[in-house]
Amino acid sequence: MADDYLVKSVAEHGMFRAYAVRATNLVEEAHKIHDTWSTASAAFGRALIGTLLLSTSGLQAKEGMTVKIQGNGPIGYMVIDGTSKGTVKGYLHNPHVNLPLNAKGKIDVSGGVGKEGTLSVTKMAPDDKTPYTGQVNLVSGELGDDFTYYLAQSEQIPSSMGLSVFVDEHDDVTMAGGFLVQVLPGASYEQISGLEKSIKSLPLVSSMLREGKTPEDILRLIFKGQDLKILDKMPVAYHCDCSKERFANALASVNKKDLEVMIEQDHGAEAVCQFCGKKYHFDEDELKKLLKRSESK
Repeated sequence: MADDYLVKSVAEHGMFRAYAVRATNLVEEAHKIHDTWSTASAAFGRALIGTLLLSTSGLQAKEGMTVKIQGNGPIGYMVIDGTSKGTVKGYLHNPHVNLPLNAKGKIDVSGGVGKEGTLSVTKMAPDDKTPYTGQVNLVSGELGDDFTYYLAQSEQIPSSMGLSVFVDEHDDVTMAGGFLVQVLPGASYEQISGLEKSIKSLPLVSSMLREGKTPEDILRLIFKGQDLKILDKMPVAYHCDCSKERFANALASVNKKDLEVMIEQDHGAEAVCQFCGKKYHFDEDELKKLLKRSESK
């Protein structure tokens, strides 16, 4: 399978900023980790790609981003962390959602997510103790529309985001990708209108990728022979940075009585990462050291 990567560009002599990504392996990795069924795979995949596009377009080097989507559909909530380096990780409340196809014969992402709820984005700088959170109501549950609405309302950036995940009859993710176009100051009404028409006539991203088109090809189709300058090409991946040390720090902050129960009754503890499923075991001696550390504080 072709490598995943994201392309950054500017178009129309700096009037638009545009990104396109192929993220098939990334979304398939998430599917395997969380055992998602088809509707959940498509929704979770779109959420991961949307967060990836947001984080690579709007974060500084060491900043982090958390996107939470809380809909009234059977999937429940989804939480995704993204970085400027092109990595994402996430988890969802109910991965086992497989709804009938919608009226267009497509996976019913909106039905899985729900049309009522919220999308919130929290940005965290490493030296800032007060993270910024922006939140909007869901507008369709299809997620591309919802991320677009968030950018317009919370970030005041006129944008268009397209997200697409193709799941085969075996529940495997065989193609996934997306694009993000942002209007910059100075763009004329004619330029914006032309771009809107071009995006409306665009096939699904997953369909274009299945035809063999690259992220660069998708950007060229969006801008149809107009000025397009590729700025950067970067790999993207589903990556969890959990560690035993991080879980130890979390356990050290647990209530003293709870730690004593783990030691005296359970004779140990096991922590499971929500993002990747990796398990970390702590024996009695390790827990006693953590208890001492907690008491010393």
